[in-house]
Amino acid sequence: MAHLSRLAAPKSWTLKRKEEIWIVRSVPGPHALKKSIPLNLVIKGLLNYAETTRDVKKILNSGKILVDKKTVKDHHFPIGVMDIIEIPDTKESFIVLFDELGKFTLKKTKNSNVKYCKILNKKILKNKKIQLNLDGGRNILVKKDEYKVGDTALLDLTKKEITSSLKLEKNALIYLFAGKHVGNVGVLDSIKKSSNGPSRIILKVKDKKYETLKNYLIVVDKKFENEFV
Repeated sequence: MAHLSRLAAPKSWTLKRKEEIWIVRSVPGPHALKKSIPLNLVIKGLLNYAETTRDVKKILNSGKILVDKKTVKDHHFPIGVMDIIEIPDTKESFIVLFDELGKFTLKKTKNSNVKYCKILNKKILKNKKIQLNLDGGRNILVKKDEYKVGDTALLDLTKKEITSSLKLEKNALIYLFAGKHVGNVGVLDSIKKSSNGPSRIILKVKDKKYETLKNYLIVVDKKFENEFV
């Protein structure tokens, strides 16, 4: 189904015109429906580059929008948190984040080559190489077993390789992309492991401590905090 009822749309989507009953939905891709926003709505509602879907299609068909260094022409394409959107004509680059209301938002970025990718899983292959499964559907092969699930891989989008990583550990800087405290950056205080449910974390945001699910965070660094917070 190419469209979605406005009432059924995720609350994270920014919808401009209330008179629209049906809106474009995301197609299956690197991000699930509930964790993504269709590129059509990004161009209309976040970039404000178009008023209609027809205008969006013209922009995309001309190859003027890049997502993670790739030209995207499908207006249904799912855009998710930490994706990098570039407009070569205007020399602008944006990172996709959530604001504190849980709405998708764009922040200008000076470094469009690096993407923060959460490591979701790790596999040892037959040739003893390690395969990292990253958030956003990417699988990357690495030679050294120096990464853990939950860490963040800094991915060079041009070279398509991991340049460094950020460890999920005490005092790590974290960004919350879900939960009551979505959109906040805090410091990891401790991890509470559970035998019968998902692990939880205690984090410090400014002068307060909060508890949330471990699945709701991604480790970031000072560059992220200085540029986007």
